Amino acid sequence: MRTISATTLDDIALGAAVLGTGGGGDPYIGKLMSQSALRAHGDVTMLDAAELDDDDLVVPSAMMGAPTVMLEKIPRGSEIVSAFKALEAYLGRPIRATMSAEAGGLNSTTPFAVAAELGIPIIDADMMGRAYPELQMCVPALYGVTATPMAIADEKGNNAIINTVSNKWTETLARTLTIDMGCVAMIALYPMTGKQVKEYCCLGTISILEHIGVTIRAARAEHRDPVEAVREVTNGAIIWRGKVADVERRTETGFARGVASIAGTGEHAGETLRVDFQNEFLMARTDRRVLATTPDLITMLDAETGEPITTENLRYGFRVVVLAMPGDPRWRTPEGLAAVGPGYFGYDVEYIPVEDRLRGA
Repeated sequence: MRTISATTLDDIALGAAVLGTGGGGDPYIGKLMSQSALRAHGDVTMLDAAELDDDDLVVPSAMMGAPTVMLEKIPRGSEIVSAFKALEAYLGRPIRATMSAEAGGLNSTTPFAVAAELGIPIIDADMMGRAYPELQMCVPALYGVTATPMAIADEKGNNAIINTVSNKWTETLARTLTIDMGCVAMIALYPMTGKQVKEYCCLGTISILEHIGVTIRAARAEHRDPVEAVREVTNGAIIWRGKVADVERRTETGFARGVASIAGTGEHAGETLRVDFQNEFLMARTDRRVLATTPDLITMLDAETGEPITTENLRYGFRVVVLAMPGDPRWRTPEGLAAVGPGYFGYDVEYIPVEDRLRGA
């Protein structure tokens, strides 16, 4: 158990943008929303999952929608609490704690707003170990944990409870509601027992995010290379250096979809890297070879500052370094690859672990 203050969220949000692989929403927005809640209601207690009783009720909370819309449609802050309260009322029992749905962007920090306002702890864990665009793409789902009952709420005061026959149907129906709500909504879902959190979730996530953020900040202060510092702390590999030559980006079916073209510099001069994304970066490839694919993590950092760049903020002319990192090993199983591998997203590419791809380069 430890206490998280508003200032601690600076480092957590920075680390979340690294593991968020370009998605999860703008971390700056989520950080400000949660910092406001902490300043109004006090610091938040963060529990290790081991501190939960097996029958405790834990409910993750998050944003759903297109990150591109979030830049213009700023949340009021009350939506996520509204969704959380609606689900608690429906379940008819007190919720012991909340947690992050994913290790990415604003979805790593928004649960702190719920924890602060409702006076409940947050768990040092998440359900993905990174960010993914669809609701069924959670490690607990690989073990039969259901996303519903789920609550969804918008900034106008609307909320709904969803019950579905499968997690894929949860994604389908909730995505339709999110589009009708203006392509951004707040959600509370995957109600779990403490035992399920301990067995099926990615543990220690918030501490990992904070450590990454502290590492970047320290590297800058000590005039060390922040990109190399991130590579080292994430056990990642630098797969590309270059300049953003083009970004094809569109908002459709509730997602930010597109491809970024990175003209290579240095050893990569004369070649172009294409990075496909659906909220998150999913595949990095040149005309000659594939460098990395989901479920391994692909992230872009500013070449000078080491600042992670989200898909909605990527712009022409940015000088970037592309990193690839191994993901949670459970995503590399046959069940994990069926849920989030390149084939699921329509890429006719065999999944090969990034470390094996680089060894064979």
